[in-house]
Amino acid sequence: MNSIRTVLGLALAAAASASFAQAAPAAAAAPVTVLAAGSLRVALTEAARAFERQSGAQVRLNFGASGMLKDRLLGGEPGDLFASANMEHPQALAAAGRARAVQPFARNTLCLLGAPGFSLQGRDVAQRLLDPALRVAISTPVADPAGDYAFRFFERIESSGAGGPGSADQLKRRALQLVGGPTSPAAPPDRSLYAMLLGEGRADVFVTYCTNAAQAARENPALPVLSVPAPLEVSATYGLALLQGASPAAEAFAGFLRGEGGQAVLRGHGFSSP
Repeated sequence: MNSIRTVLGLALAAAASASFAQAAPAAAAAPVTVLAAGSLRVALTEAARAFERQSGAQVRLNFGASGMLKDRLLGGEPGDLFASANMEHPQALAAAGRARAVQPFARNTLCLLGAPGFSLQGRDVAQRLLDPALRVAISTPVADPAGDYAFRFFERIESSGAGGPGSADQLKRRALQLVGGPTSPAAPPDRSLYAMLLGEGRADVFVTYCTNAAQAARENPALPVLSVPAPLEVSATYGLALLQGASPAAEAFAGFLRGEGGQAVLRGHGFSSP
């Protein structure tokens, strides 16, 4: 299976390179404008720089919560490529005639990122999160897929029997929606927003993507990262959509992200293949 993926990735990368070679003058005059999920900030920035070195094109990156980016695009904001933390938002753009076919290009999952000193205290994940004294933070549902995935995680706690009846609603009501919303603080340059908020004492634990948790822990090793038990895991599939009118350079960058070069960068930052 891996060999098949490798062959497909190489074929996509070759096709993308050929497409870009035919459009190099146009690409030089018009940077590729990408609107992308904030959780992709570090990985996609590295991938874009690699693509620029390889192709000579320029890539302009705009990061934010996927739901809000989707709304901006539906409102007419120009762009070439949309990289969402779910499949639903780019599919909504395609249904509205704003984007072409949507393809998955990366996968993520949820982890717990604790403040310094956080632990399970000898309990399982579900029972620790259900402690009414614990301040649990998530992203903003609807505006940011990470919040939607956190809600699914709470629902799985109840449906699996790890929590009692009503535990999902209890967690949803208590969860602090600290990031990913219209009035949430912006990520500081070259810093993890999660590490910053936990360092400020705004929460005891974040339910967030494992890639976000790993980045925060690299910045502050005092922040513990705990995996979610397999029965409670929630997988996040990221979707990539070329917007209507996208340039051949944008098509080439999309091909690069789905090909081996882009996938290698994504894997290096903790994402997995779709």
